Amino acid sequence: MTEPESQDPKEAAWRRVLLLVSYDGRNYSGIARQDNAPTVGGVLDAAVREIDPEGSFTTASSRTDRGVHAVRQPVSFTTKKPLTARGWVLALGQRLPPDISAMRASFVPLDFDPRRDAIWKRYEYRIFRSPVEDPFLSPFAWRVGDELDLSLMKREAESIVGQHDFAAFRHVDDPRTETIRRLDIVRIEPDETDTRCLTLTVQGNRFMYNMVRIIAGTLVDVGRGRKKPGAALRAVLSGDRRDLGMTAPAHGLRLMHVELTTWGQEAWPPSSNW
Repeated sequence: MTEPESQDPKEAAWRRVLLLVSYDGRNYSGIARQDNAPTVGGVLDAAVREIDPEGSFTTASSRTDRGVHAVRQPVSFTTKKPLTARGWVLALGQRLPPDISAMRASFVPLDFDPRRDAIWKRYEYRIFRSPVEDPFLSPFAWRVGDELDLSLMKREAESIVGQHDFAAFRHVDDPRTETIRRLDIVRIEPDETDTRCLTLTVQGNRFMYNMVRIIAGTLVDVGRGRKKPGAALRAVLSGDRRDLGMTAPAHGLRLMHVELTTWGQEAWPPSSNW
């Protein structure tokens, strides 16, 4: 195991590290730490503490549920370990399993909070239109064997763009009472890389528990005729979960991007395409 690149120990002080983390969520009960189940956060915490026993627990910008994936999930923690950003990426890479990767590290102010300092978030949900499974697609897309009316699904998606009360679009266990959210993009279209698939893109300022999966399930149920067109807007007006379709399976969902107030300093890799 190669030694990670270090800073001058004399300069060691508390610093906050910002990571961009990618993970395949199939083996984890989400990102939030749990005592009785493996989570992405728990694995990250163990890796950070192996490098720096005094390091803090990690804080993620967005909660992802069991089986949900992430492409660039911002995660932060504090440490006194005198490593550079490059040193953190390489050291974590030696300790994390193949289905979790620290893609980038930088240093942010100590009061940075990846939840509070998130401006907007973008999720994608992938739908695989096929009567049979595909081992290269099925783990990361919801296979739907029914015929889907894409034009109806597009109109359904467009109907909820804007700021609304999305009280109906959440899991029954979501405890939040403030349910106003702004959705800037709700768009469904054929996937550019595989026309058998549809990609639902949802971008907004904040989300509730299962919100994107309920949107995805409703669009599919409208597209295959199980729900009448206008179901999503009816639920916005009524606040009644029963007006909506099913909750789509977790494995089709990916957190793609969280726009932050800062991307930090001394980043490695030093790419601007984040």
